[in-house]
Amino acid sequence: MQYWEVLVFFLVIAFVYSSVGFGGGSSYLAILAFYTFPFQEMKLTALICNIIVVTGGTIIFIRNKQLEWKKVIPLVVVSVPMAFAGARMKLSQDMFFVILGCSLIVAAILLWVKYRYATEAEVITHKSNYIKDALLGGAIGFLSGMVGIGGGIFLSPVLNLMKWDTPKKIAATASLFILVNSIAGIAGQLSVLPGTVDYTRIGLLCAAVFIGGQLGSRTGALKFNQLIVRRVTAVVVFAAGVEVLVKHLHL
Repeated sequence: MQYWEVLVFFLVIAFVYSSVGFGGGSSYLAILAFYTFPFQEMKLTALICNIIVVTGGTIIFIRNKQLEWKKVIPLVVVSVPMAFAGARMKLSQDMFFVILGCSLIVAAILLWVKYRYATEAEVITHKSNYIKDALLGGAIGFLSGMVGIGGGIFLSPVLNLMKWDTPKKIAATASLFILVNSIAGIAGQLSVLPGTVDYTRIGLLCAAVFIGGQLGSRTGALKFNQLIVRRVTAVVVFAAGVEVLVKHLHL
C-alpha cells in the first residue's frame, strides 16, 4: 500500500486513544490531511475508525453502569440530529479544511488545559441544566458532523471544566457521544459521498485501528499518564491545525 505509514500512525493513535477513552477522530483527520487524502474520504474514514475504537469501551461502560442516563440523554438527543445535519452540508474543499484547521486548534487548546477533576461530593451538589447540556451537545454534534469526528475531544474537556461529573462517568459519556455522533455523521454523508471512494484503503485503515484499539483497551488507562497523553496529542493536533490553515488560507 502506498500509505503504509498511515496504517502505522492509525494503529498507534487507536492504541493510545482507546486506552484513555477517546476514539481518535481528530488525530486521524490530522494524519489524513498531512498525507493529502481526498477530503471527501477523510470524514468517512475518521468516523468509521471512531466507531471501531469506541464501541467496545462503550459496551463496557454500559455494563459497568458508568452512564448517568438522565444526564446523558439531553446531550445525545440533540447532538445526533445535529451531527446528521452537519454531515449533510456540502462544503468546498477549502472551506472544509479551514473549519477543520480551526477545530483542531480549539481541540488542542482544550486538551492542553490542566483542570481539577470533580469529586463525588462536588458532583452531588452540582445541579444539571438539561437545556444547557442539550445546547452544548447540539453545538458539538453539528461541528462534529461537518468536520468528521465524534466530538469527544471537545466534549470531555468541557464537561471536566464544568465539573459535570466524575472523570469515569465523563469518559463513559464521551465514549457514547462519539459512538452515536459518528454513526449519525456517516448516515448524513451517505447522500453526499462521491462515487470515487477507495473502500479498500478505508478497510485497511479500519483494520489498523481495530488492532490498535483492541490492544489499547486491554492495556488500560492506568499504564498511561493521561495529562501527558493529552498534551502530546494537543501538540500534534495543534501543529496539524496550523499547517492545514496555512495551506488552505494561502498564508
